[in-house]
Amino acid sequence: MCGIVGYIGAKSALEVVLAGLKHMEYRGYDSAGISLVTENELFTRKKAGKLGNLQELLTEPGIPSSNLGIGHTRWATHGAPNDLNAHPHLDESGKIAIIHNGIIENFSQLRKDLTASGIKFNSETDTEVVAHLLSNSLTAGSNSLADAMREVCQKLHGAFTLVAVHADSPDVIVGARRNSPLVVGLGVGENFLASDVSAFIAHTKNALELGQDQVVELRKDSVIVTTFNGEVVQAKPFTVTWDAAAAEKGGFDLFMLKEISEQPKAVADTLRGRLNIDHILKLDELKISEQELIEIDNILIIACGTALHAGLIAKYAFEEWTRIPTSVEFASEFRYRNPVVTTRTLCIAISQSGETMDTLMAVRHAKEQGARVLSICNTQGATIPRESDAVLYTHAGPEIAVASTKAFLTQIVATYLVGLYLAQLKKTISTVKIQELLILLASLPAEVDLVLDTIEEVRGLARKFANNKSVLFLGRGVGYGVALEGALKLKELAYMHAEGFPAGELKHGPIALIEEGLLVVVVVPSPTQQPVLHEKIISNIQEVRARGALILAIAVEDDQIVDEFASHIVRVPHLNPFLQPIVSTVPLQVFACEMATARGHDVDQPRNLAKSVTVE
Repeated sequence: MCGIVGYIGAKSALEVVLAGLKHMEYRGYDSAGISLVTENELFTRKKAGKLGNLQELLTEPGIPSSNLGIGHTRWATHGAPNDLNAHPHLDESGKIAIIHNGIIENFSQLRKDLTASGIKFNSETDTEVVAHLLSNSLTAGSNSLADAMREVCQKLHGAFTLVAVHADSPDVIVGARRNSPLVVGLGVGENFLASDVSAFIAHTKNALELGQDQVVELRKDSVIVTTFNGEVVQAKPFTVTWDAAAAEKGGFDLFMLKEISEQPKAVADTLRGRLNIDHILKLDELKISEQELIEIDNILIIACGTALHAGLIAKYAFEEWTRIPTSVEFASEFRYRNPVVTTRTLCIAISQSGETMDTLMAVRHAKEQGARVLSICNTQGATIPRESDAVLYTHAGPEIAVASTKAFLTQIVATYLVGLYLAQLKKTISTVKIQELLILLASLPAEVDLVLDTIEEVRGLARKFANNKSVLFLGRGVGYGVALEGALKLKELAYMHAEGFPAGELKHGPIALIEEGLLVVVVVPSPTQQPVLHEKIISNIQEVRARGALILAIAVEDDQIVDEFASHIVRVPHLNPFLQPIVSTVPLQVFACEMATARGHDVDQPRNLAKSVTVE
């Protein structure tokens, strides 16, 4: 979860690292710190709280000039979010500084051993163990900081990215990764290390992917990558496809508002290059043979959080279009039971960052069972797509706000492309029907634009209900996934009780929650395209309305029936039922954003959360 930045070159390391940390803060904002190497000494400052606290500390006089530095913004795991537990951590000599993302699972025993040898610890973190181990390795005869890092990494269990500097080696930064993100930025006379390319995109678009269990030595004019055993390897280069402006607010007050507004473009970019001029589907990047896909007899979708909700929506489309049984699994639970997976299972892993640890471990387990794995991801070069048999990138661009918006819509669209491609191969629906659906998919950016033109009413409703203690969300079919996503956004941002239920399950227990004045948001299906579901959900509305609840209906523009039963109505375009979630979700994103704003919360950086969950 934590954000890591390293720089070596001719520029001010302090300025480059702080700017990089600003772009990394979405990964954690419990504390922040930096270490600069200068004149065979380390200058280290760190502070609890958001990055601004550290920046204020760095206005003090006498900060040394340096061209080599590392920085960290923390999401706390081991130890409270305070000054002592903030990174970087130093060894006893004060010569080595280490920053870390992930968890060292065997830190407790390592710490006991180090303590028994006379070493005193200054923090509660697992990270400080690594600083002392590096120092011991160098004292025992390691030839370099990189040699020491390779030796130490072989003693560590868990998931980690480590970046270290040494006061006596002012020309090198050393990084290591296992099951945690780290990418190299390649400049001219300068190089970068970071958890994400957004930390250095203002300086270079050229980057290197680091593989599993690799160590990198970064100098201003060279990059050497080795395995933990010291074998030199060639890292895979790639070019970032977006520019620095994409990671800025661009005139919006909040990143989330900007990213909500970018959804038409994000959806268009997900479709771009995958539909030809005649609206024929082409997914050339799927590196799984057509014959293997034709033989698939079950689909398993694994994901967490918002991505899981995208998978729940996709399940309905997959089974309708492909007639393949489809299940959706919490990635965090998947490998801790004995799931039924065969060589004819297609596992679809959905992750915005491509580094979600729960999902990565589920992917590995599925592959061990013989499944073919297709990942849907937004981040080029991430671990999950690298370890999958095929990847479909969503091309949504950087998503800085912690609560996901455009990633969700593009994940739904990407899964639909996969579903239609499978239907095309298996001939489960006609070519004409597939083409009709693809034409409808191509129209989605314009439909989302229409919704964005009418969001002021939603913002007003959010302010009206800002003091509510609870909101319930109901949906049927694909609307259930939308209801879950609407509830999750409210939990994440407004810190209030919110639950999503299948509307038909309401009377089987949850209706006990209904009380006078409770707001219930209902995702209403089309009365013309899904008349039976519409009748059922109107009955559900009447059940809660009779008990004093207020109804906010998300309904299609030509639904006049719902007028009689809803307290408030937000109209969205009338689309194919499977495409309806794309437009029905947008008002709920705006509702949660405005509700949180009205309650005085930090929308882009909600408490206790981080954008990329890189620990289990």
